[in-house]
Amino acid sequence: MPIPTEVVGSLPRPQYLQQAYADYDAGKVQKEDLISAQDRAAEDSVAKMIATGETLVTDGEQRASSFATYPIIDTLGGAGLASNLAADGQYFAIFDDGHHRQLPRLTSGPLKYKTYAFENLQKSMPYAKGHGMKQAVIAPSMLYLLYPLNGTVEGYPKEQFVDDLVAECEKDIRGCFEAGAKRVSIDFTEGRLTAKKDPRNPWTGAGLLKTFVDLNNRVLAKFSPEERADIGIHTCPGGDCDSVHSGEVPYSELLPSLFQMNAGYFLIQLASEKDKASVYTQIGKHIRRDADGVNQVAFIGTINPLDPDVETPEMVAADLEQAVKCGIPKDQLGATDDCGFSPFSIDVKPKHGSPDFARDIAMKKIAARVQGAKLASERLGL
Repeated sequence: MPIPTEVVGSLPRPQYLQQAYADYDAGKVQKEDLISAQDRAAEDSVAKMIATGETLVTDGEQRASSFATYPIIDTLGGAGLASNLAADGQYFAIFDDGHHRQLPRLTSGPLKYKTYAFENLQKSMPYAKGHGMKQAVIAPSMLYLLYPLNGTVEGYPKEQFVDDLVAECEKDIRGCFEAGAKRVSIDFTEGRLTAKKDPRNPWTGAGLLKTFVDLNNRVLAKFSPEERADIGIHTCPGGDCDSVHSGEVPYSELLPSLFQMNAGYFLIQLASEKDKASVYTQIGKHIRRDADGVNQVAFIGTINPLDPDVETPEMVAADLEQAVKCGIPKDQLGATDDCGFSPFSIDVKPKHGSPDFARDIAMKKIAARVQGAKLASERLGL
């Protein structure tokens, strides 16, 4: 079988959509105006991604406030925040360029999603006109950070919160499959951050990696091996405003635990990694043939969404061939992008010059990955 390819999920929102978000937050336009801009951008995203040759496409998450906050808030400006959430929660991450992204704080129970990823997928499915689609969802481990790190929520013990969180995430994933998604990937960018130990962001030094892995496995345990073959985990050191949050954390801190999650496949940032060969070797060592009934596949990042220079198919193929030489079995290898191209709805893509230009670049990069995987497959006899 040829080397499979898969996009992570998000695309830069066009300038007109980012302006619509800003105008809506400022009270200058109505919700219907924002929805119209979202629909327009989602339809354009699906059509352009199909044209790249990608096997499974997405709507670029054009309706989501961000990859992490779509279940709980409508816009990054605060619109639609539920009454049991306050805006002063923990930082999700502090990025290398100095900017940060912050989560809300849970003030009372129960936790309930305001929006499910499958609801956005249902709206975009007609745009694909029969072409296969996938959907990304947020990991329960990210939303675990809604609960105070060292405190409690009156009348809502953490154990009950976690039970509710697992149930909501399971509902989100099942709903995506029921809506027609062929694959569902779980965004787990917080994994590498657990080893950063940033004093400005206390949760990154609280030793939460095992807690996160166990929590995500609780959700995965709700699905059969056949279902989990099409449920993936995405990990990266961040990718917002062309900056990262945990690139300095060695993969050796994460990979042994990452593959203990009983998912069928993994989307792993690697194109922008300094020592790719070492990480390929580690993946070959830790990837499992039997993860509670599923054969794991590692989709290695061959495209860097933060860099406006477009990779060539030859560069993609070379990475895939090197990965095999370093120990990743051919039948457990795939190709992906390092991260979503814009996980947050407001992202001016500073290294690119504009989000509109970044959208065009993203499509060229996806096409190069698809072509490069075909080239590597031919060379490797697949």
